[in-house]
Amino acid sequence: MATKTTTSVGLRERKKQKTRTAIREAARRLAAAHGWEAVTIERIAAEADVSPSTVVRYFPVREDIVLTAEDDDRLEALLRARPADEEPLESLRAVLVEAVGSALVAAPDDIRLRARLMAGAPAVRARLADTTAETGRRLARALADRTGRAPDDLELRVFTAAVLGALREATLHWAEHGLAEDLTVLLHRAVDTLRAGPVRPARP
Repeated sequence: MATKTTTSVGLRERKKQKTRTAIREAARRLAAAHGWEAVTIERIAAEADVSPSTVVRYFPVREDIVLTAEDDDRLEALLRARPADEEPLESLRAVLVEAVGSALVAAPDDIRLRARLMAGAPAVRARLADTTAETGRRLARALADRTGRAPDDLELRVFTAAVLGALREATLHWAEHGLAEDLTVLLHRAVDTLRAGPVRPARP
């Protein structure tokens, strides 16, 4: 039987998550309607029916409202679950394709909006670089355990940064071309390019 304290903690956590979700949804609605530059903390607060200080408390960096997916734990867990003898590039490909595919199924409008903001809002794209660096450190740590290298090994940092950079560029390409292509196909192309380099197009 749950204690009163346990129940209270559970209620507080659910309330926090509800508030966080309301803020995110409000920011996304405003961004979709007016563009990111028009999405101020005050407008987000009014749309979400919370105070501006609440918005800042939950998201000290405004761009994190539309960027933070809180899935680094899941990505790291997926990577650690890949076969130990699998090539690292193929492990990361599988993990990122699975994550992108799941996100497109679960929240396609959010993923499309995020891609458009990445392409059109410099502040969002700059913040993405910071959050991607943290994701890279998490993935490098998982690969370090598999390869016997140190987590801050230069080669691991370069490798994970390159693969995440491929995901970023595939997403930007997707947004810049009207979101018309299959993002997972673009990601496969980007990873293939890391392996083989750009191939000359066939001559007519």
